[in-house]
Amino acid sequence: MSLLQPVKYIELAKIQFALLYLIALQRLQRASGMGVWSVTIAGVRVKPLRQIIDERGKIMHMLREDDQEFKRFGEIYFSTVQPGVVKGWHLHQKMELNYAVIDGLIKLVLYDARQQSTTFGELTELFIGEGNYCLVTIPPGIWNGFKGVGLQKAIVANCATIPHDPEEILRLNPFDASIPYDWGLKQR
Repeated sequence: MSLLQPVKYIELAKIQFALLYLIALQRLQRASGMGVWSVTIAGVRVKPLRQIIDERGKIMHMLREDDQEFKRFGEIYFSTVQPGVVKGWHLHQKMELNYAVIDGLIKLVLYDARQQSTTFGELTELFIGEGNYCLVTIPPGIWNGFKGVGLQKAIVANCATIPHDPEEILRLNPFDASIPYDWGLKQR
């Protein structure tokens, strides 16, 4: 065991503490409202999700056909992301996304590219997953990407409104300068 390993664990613990602090701040920000809360980008909605927990494990609700967020069923898929890895940017031209992180923690970043939108050019950053289990509904026309944060891989579920169609998705390198965002660790 080298002398650097304990330092690595201390740094990872600091990062995890900072992320939990950010999640607590998000909870305080939405505590004044009931149910669904919106973010700065028009049409994006965030809804806290119910979990039923006991000594056997837990049930994690995500989306029902009678939920306001449910438009139609296209497909559901799961994406995993390792800590520190960025998946993005991608933009769906027709598909509405419904993300929930069922294990781990991600930083989800959204960029409004809809020229007719009142929030055109806005960025939003959300930490979702462990400690902040919620459904994030993203309408078409919004660039999105996510980064695995914390110490374990994250599992992201998406209940999409249409089946995957490679013709309706646009992709950019996560470090493309046309989206004004830096995926690096932010010291706040």
